Amino acid sequence: MKKSKTFTDLIVWEKSHELVLRIYKLSSTFPKSEQFALTSQLRRAVVSIPANIVEGFIKRGIKDKVRYFNISQGSLEEVKYYLILSKDLGYIKSIETKPLIDEVGKLLNSYIKSTLASNF
Repeated sequence: MKKSKTFTDLIVWEKSHELVLRIYKLSSTFPKSEQFALTSQLRRAVVSIPANIVEGFIKRGIKDKVRYFNISQGSLEEVKYYLILSKDLGYIKSIETKPLIDEVGKLLNSYIKSTLASNF
C-alpha cells in the first residue's frame, strides 16, 4: 500500500467530504426556523468528520492521529442521530445518505486499525 502524501489522497477523506456536500444540500430544505438549530448542528457535525481526518493526518504520533480519527467517529454518530431526528420531525422522508454514512464509518474503522498497526 502506497503512503498518502496529502489528506486528499485518502479515500476516507474523499467519502466524508462527499457526505458533507450531500448533507449541506439536504439540510438546505429544512425549515427556516431550524437555521440556527438543527441545520447548524447537523452541518457542524458533518464538517467535523473530514476536518478531524485532516487534522489527524498531519499529526506525527499514532496516539494523536487516532484521537482525531475517533473524534471523526463521534461526529459521524452525531450526524446519524440528527438525521433520525430530521426524519422524525418530517423534514426528510428517508435517510438516503445511510449507505454513504455506513461506508465512511467502515473506512474510518479501517483507517484507525491500519494507523494503529503502522510505524508512522
